[in-house]
Amino acid sequence: MSNPGDILVLDKIKRHLQNPNLHVAPVLVVEAEIQTAIDNYYGYELSIEGILRELETGKADTTNISIANEYSQPMVRLVDNLLTDAVKRNASDIHFEPEEDYIRIRYRIDGVLQEIRLLHKMYWSGLVVRLKVMSSLDLTEQRLPQDGRMSLIVHGRRIDFRVSSLPGTHGENFVLRILDREKGIVPLDELGLDADSYAELKLMMGRPTGILLVTGPTGSGKTTTLYSILNELNDVGVNIMTLEDPVEYPMSMIRQTPVNEEIGMTFAAGIRSLMRQDPDIILIGEIRDSETAEMSIRAAMTGHQVFATLHTNSAIGAIPRLLDIGVSRSIMAGNIIGIIAQRLARKLCPHCKTPYQPEEFERQLLSISEEDNIQLYKSKGCDKCNGIGYKGRLAVLETLRFTSEMDELLLDGASQHALLDKAIENGFSTMVQSGIRWVKQGETTLEEISRVVNLTELV
Repeated sequence: MSNPGDILVLDKIKRHLQNPNLHVAPVLVVEAEIQTAIDNYYGYELSIEGILRELETGKADTTNISIANEYSQPMVRLVDNLLTDAVKRNASDIHFEPEEDYIRIRYRIDGVLQEIRLLHKMYWSGLVVRLKVMSSLDLTEQRLPQDGRMSLIVHGRRIDFRVSSLPGTHGENFVLRILDREKGIVPLDELGLDADSYAELKLMMGRPTGILLVTGPTGSGKTTTLYSILNELNDVGVNIMTLEDPVEYPMSMIRQTPVNEEIGMTFAAGIRSLMRQDPDIILIGEIRDSETAEMSIRAAMTGHQVFATLHTNSAIGAIPRLLDIGVSRSIMAGNIIGIIAQRLARKLCPHCKTPYQPEEFERQLLSISEEDNIQLYKSKGCDKCNGIGYKGRLAVLETLRFTSEMDELLLDGASQHALLDKAIENGFSTMVQSGIRWVKQGETTLEEISRVVNLTELV
């Protein structure tokens, strides 16, 4: 029971047992675990197939579901069930895509889209209305893109969804980003970093002033890494303030401000306001222009620890990117703590990964010989991973810590290659080397690493 002190429930159980010799001993269990057990042993209470049959025939299968007032409409139950199903499968996004004759529903699981089911086109108008009502979108507007938010209680905890609609040839396309607070804020030591990267990151976090940049494409886990860093630094003695577009995961003791460019609340304007709020640590959601970049680095110069994200392909690539948007070398030198470049690769399912003998070109890429005692694995697929062969993800990253030597090179106008050579001389390892390390440890495959990292530079 989630509440062992509920006397009414205990009395009901005793009445049902009808045996005075039986003693009922309540045991405290978290409600989410009870819900999981019910799902495992009795199936979903709101089965999608049963709801679809009800929509087709107009008759409710009362033996299969218990219809409460809030579940009186089958379309309401269908949408709730699809969203719940996506959360249970650890999806990060849900795509509702209308085609000419049907609706395609896909989930992004571990960074890859998977087709889950196809529905008849006749359900589309009902689905659109329900999704728009839940996310407070304009029902009458079908020609312009819209953005909204909604929440759902799954397993006793609140899950937030960020909703985006976009008009298409066959109707509005809906994409829902799942924001699960429990999974969004991961302890730093559980991020899946290798020992060297973790040690470098801890060193960079220890520097009291300067800017730390996290780079990578959309969906590479930049926000999760930054939140983990903030969670580690969060303390009563420091004032942490963030500027985000939008605020994804609310955190206690951290002042989080959403950016709204329509009313003039840009990243650059927000930084100016934050500076008057006596911050110790500042997080800037994204550096998009020269004004934001310059304000961020100036905040670092005035004695603050600043964290920000930037879109570049590699850690060293952040320098030419900052130069390109108009930041001078003299401002950068001495104020950049370090740069982290990140990708997410899928982990092999531990239940079904199978060992194999690598081919010659794989040995060359991994720099291993037949004498080396290294076992490689490939994906197979089982019930635990839904037949995909991968379950969960790990971080493939490079951590570039700036030293005084690199600051001097930057001031002297050194090229990207010269900076990279100096970093390698100081022990820097690239994202490719990080990915290969995971393959050699049997955590993932060469095929998966090649999907997220450019391995052609090894050839």
